[in-house]
Amino acid sequence: MFDYRERRERLGDRMQAEGVDVLFLAPSADLEYLTGVERQIPNFGEVSYAHGWATGAFFRPGADPVFVLPRMFAAFDLRENPDGEVVVVSETDDGPAVFERVARGLGPATSVGVGDRVWAETVINLGRIVGQDRLRPGSSLVNELRRVKTTEELDAMQRAIATVEHTMAAVAPLVVPGVTMAGLAEAVEHELKAAGSRCPSFTTHIFTGMGEADLDSGTATARRVVTEGTSVMFDFGGVVDGYCSDFGRTIYCGEPPADYIEIYEVMLAAQEAGRAAASAGTPAREVNAACRKPIEDAGLGEHFRHRMGHGIGMDVHERPFISPEDETPLQPGMTFTDEPSIIIPGRFSVRIEDIVVCDEGGGRRLNTYSAALVANT
Repeated sequence: MFDYRERRERLGDRMQAEGVDVLFLAPSADLEYLTGVERQIPNFGEVSYAHGWATGAFFRPGADPVFVLPRMFAAFDLRENPDGEVVVVSETDDGPAVFERVARGLGPATSVGVGDRVWAETVINLGRIVGQDRLRPGSSLVNELRRVKTTEELDAMQRAIATVEHTMAAVAPLVVPGVTMAGLAEAVEHELKAAGSRCPSFTTHIFTGMGEADLDSGTATARRVVTEGTSVMFDFGGVVDGYCSDFGRTIYCGEPPADYIEIYEVMLAAQEAGRAAASAGTPAREVNAACRKPIEDAGLGEHFRHRMGHGIGMDVHERPFISPEDETPLQPGMTFTDEPSIIIPGRFSVRIEDIVVCDEGGGRRLNTYSAALVANT
């Protein structure tokens, strides 16, 4: 489905341009992007194997990757044999010695990149082998390849988006008096799985606000029931073929008051302003400012406690960020969320979230699910 060799060739070009001789990546979106070696579904606590710190692959320009894999990883987590050499470390092996033999066998290296998801023990061992002064952060090399999505990647993201849109349609009618945030979250994750998502792309979050008294699927209020006159916000995502979606809608339980309707319209205007501003060459921070402006013009700036969004792809949060500090000029094919929110303590909250891809003349929504106000009366 994806051309991993072509991706590695582009990585090799970047490494040569940056003067990086070797790059080591642990299991991560970066490693999956370059080799197809699938990440595990996240666990509460880390799965641990003997010599687990050594798990990953070395990359060099013009050469196939060299993997170092604990026996348990190779036996139970490696679904397909990847391109390149695979060195398996058994439980009774001298893990540091095997790792050193592989690293030294790659040839002399004056600069070694290390991925963001690499264990500290791995970094310490690499530093011992090649010298700490030769190590440098390495994930930025891959991130800059991953930012601009191909047609095949956008197709995978559309499939991930389809899972959340199916889920929202199935769960929206459940927002009625007596439902709980825990019950809604359980329904969301059931429907995601039924729609073909491998797992949630992040912790499903259903909530009414951010105060201690607000209902939230992640706090002790998760099993308190919703009453009439409550706005319920959904924030969840799916995963298909290694790519993520991130989605949000707000549903009002009951007949919405006039001020809620007005603020919902402000939020829609903010989302549209952000989308329209997301043209090629525009700095990310300017797109964020465009999204914020309708909310600030309405006198609600203090209640927009978020950023417009973040890059998304094989990770649910990727760079660039669509936020005040990020000056990255957008490029055609970059994908990111457009997720303005207005959260007013003691009153109500509204938010909406879609994925947008940068085009020459502005952003293009990948979602098709309606953003119109929904009230269950």
